[in-house]
Amino acid sequence: MRELRIRVLVGVFVVAGVLSWAGARLWNAVGTLPSVPLAAPIVLALIAVVLLSTALSLRARLKAQRERRPGAKGVDPLMAARAVVFGQASALVAALVAGMYGGTCVFLLQLLDIPARRDQAFYAGFSVVAGIGVIAAALFLERVCKLPEDDDENHPGAAPVS
Repeated sequence: MRELRIRVLVGVFVVAGVLSWAGARLWNAVGTLPSVPLAAPIVLALIAVVLLSTALSLRARLKAQRERRPGAKGVDPLMAARAVVFGQASALVAALVAGMYGGTCVFLLQLLDIPARRDQAFYAGFSVVAGIGVIAAALFLERVCKLPEDDDENHPGAAPVS
């Protein structure tokens, strides 16, 4: 499994932000811009909490397993792989959603004198912060589940060094 690259996440965030900003300008010129839901930052924050709690739980179990504590529960490799896939998918979606709300927030900054738009700008800004939290938790989860590097070059299946 490949590691999640920060450049990809930043690229998704920037492209989504620019497209969202342009779309918000166009939509506002043609009609009324849809509102940013209050649930957006809440849902993203909940996903970040789930990812962080999964990472902390796996880290504690892996540490107990490495230290050979009596009664330590092992970590099923398939479960760890599923957790990493969930984290990577969450990070990609969070980058897309945070970029979308970031672009909307930038557009709404020029409309802060309207109370309803000010609230929408706050919700969009909090959504960006919560999306960054999801990305950070996903990267932490990926780091926790990463296998240690194998320094032994003489293990079976290793390519001969020339």
